[in-house]
Amino acid sequence: MKISTHLKALERSSRRMRGEASARMNPCSASSTASTSFRAVELVRPHMKKLAAYTPIEPFEILSRKLGRDPDDICKLDANENPYGPPPEVLQALGNMRFPNIYPDPECRALREALAKDVGIPMEHLLVGCGADELIDLVMRVMLDSGDSIVDTPPTFTMYVFDADVNDAKVITVPRTDAFRIDVEGIKKAVLENQPKIVFLTSPNNPDGSVISDEELLQILELPVLVVLDEAYIEFGTSKSRIGWVTRWSNLAVLRTFSKRAGLAGLRVGYGAFPLDLIEYLWRAKQPYNVSVAAEVAACAALSNPDYLARVRDALVEERHRLHQVLSSFPFLAPYPSEANFILCKVTGRDAGELKAQLAQEGVMVRHYAKKELSGYIRVSVGKPDQTDILERALQRLA
Repeated sequence: MKISTHLKALERSSRRMRGEASARMNPCSASSTASTSFRAVELVRPHMKKLAAYTPIEPFEILSRKLGRDPDDICKLDANENPYGPPPEVLQALGNMRFPNIYPDPECRALREALAKDVGIPMEHLLVGCGADELIDLVMRVMLDSGDSIVDTPPTFTMYVFDADVNDAKVITVPRTDAFRIDVEGIKKAVLENQPKIVFLTSPNNPDGSVISDEELLQILELPVLVVLDEAYIEFGTSKSRIGWVTRWSNLAVLRTFSKRAGLAGLRVGYGAFPLDLIEYLWRAKQPYNVSVAAEVAACAALSNPDYLARVRDALVEERHRLHQVLSSFPFLAPYPSEANFILCKVTGRDAGELKAQLAQEGVMVRHYAKKELSGYIRVSVGKPDQTDILERALQRLA
């Protein structure tokens, strides 16, 4: 009887010891969590704790579930994507892609050579990124110390402020005029009084499609500051690109993208042109394999068919004129002229956010902004003619 009782006690002790050992080895166990008082979140940089997350556009599959509609039944006019997609050579090239198991060329030499021919400047001035967004952040990481400042000209592309916040930079705001023109004198004053390192400009501007004149740009280039000119939508306007200016101006950088012109938004390919003495430091700081093999192959294939790119551009510009006429026909919409692949509309006599939600229920997605200066507006991307028809019928039902 005593032996049996002793054996049971040993068994209970053994189970207890095994449980304690298991808890020590399992970092996810409750007892392990309770045994430590240190939380890694306490090491997060203070300014990151105040960072507001960027609000992206939702993809088709998420919209499909939310709206209870098949993706093919959604008319997506909210993200300025190219509805025609890339040239057929892109899908062919991706299907025949060699060596996806090998790391990509860190210098994107094949693409930079093709781009040099496309834009007419030496490839030494060109740097390719995972979308132009990556290059915006890269420029800030190279140029800005904590507490340095940039100049932003809202309403405009919100990534400039987002990346400034990520990099713990201050943002000096020089608002645009009521007609969305940049305030050149205001920018001059801000630069001279605050000594920012970078001025971000967008031409055509997102969200209204207005452009910056040569005279305006030249005045700003005379200031002691780096001017970053974002030309994501330049192909859809009448103004010529200033990308060649980087060979003459040592304080100008120009950003471009394959997302709009070439229909490659999903593959994330952007590029920038920089003065040679500046690009050296960008090369040092960029991630070595930032552009995937697939992205470079696709971009090179897109550039191989300039006729397709030109036809798609012309089709979108033509449809932009028609879209403007359609929007103008509704008394509660006042569309602005645009040189991009979208149109900004002021909504009058009704709530713009509510109109956006009502259109979503009709299966039509447009962009609405929560920020005060744009709360009374919607932005509509230019689509194919049948998408304009769908939008028009939806607006007629809501009128």
